[in-house]
Amino acid sequence: MRSYVIKNIEEVIDLLLLVQNSCLIEFENLASKIISTFESGGKLLVCGNGGSAADAQHLAAELVSSFGVGLKRKSLPVVALTVDTSIITAIANDFNFDLIFSRQVEGLGKRGDALLAISTSGESANCLAAVEAARALNMSTLALTRANSTLYRNVDFALGIPNSNTQHIQECHIILYHSLAEVVEKSFLERESE
Repeated sequence: MRSYVIKNIEEVIDLLLLVQNSCLIEFENLASKIISTFESGGKLLVCGNGGSAADAQHLAAELVSSFGVGLKRKSLPVVALTVDTSIITAIANDFNFDLIFSRQVEGLGKRGDALLAISTSGESANCLAAVEAARALNMSTLALTRANSTLYRNVDFALGIPNSNTQHIQECHIILYHSLAEVVEKSFLERESE
């Protein structure tokens, strides 16, 4: 039992060091785009499936509420497209599951907004469809995903984990979107204190 846990921890440590050495520019690009979207009056739409759906909701909560400093900054406009079960089930049941996010992007998105798709595989059809819908509206497209996946190659700014192990990619995503939330929050705290 212990050997299994130790093996997983060692694999994640090795992968995090690889991410630290290979993904910092991608991280900075993603953070800068999110910050500039908010600065220009846009909002961030976030989507993902399964664990990534939970990650989309988690990131939205950190930015709408507060990441770590109490309510010392203004709330930021973020919408997780994973939370309205009536919309999701209506689209999936009546039309096609691949449309559950793109249809919401069509209704909620506008030029100047950004879409962040979170996908450990980078092959989720509904995330890819959401990206296409965002593009049609001249929104910025962002991704937290697996390196060199279809999603990675089809967005404006991507942070891709160089690994194929789903659980380890997701573990990295959690650390990275917590870091995004912290960087974005600090950026707005600094502006509001000036």
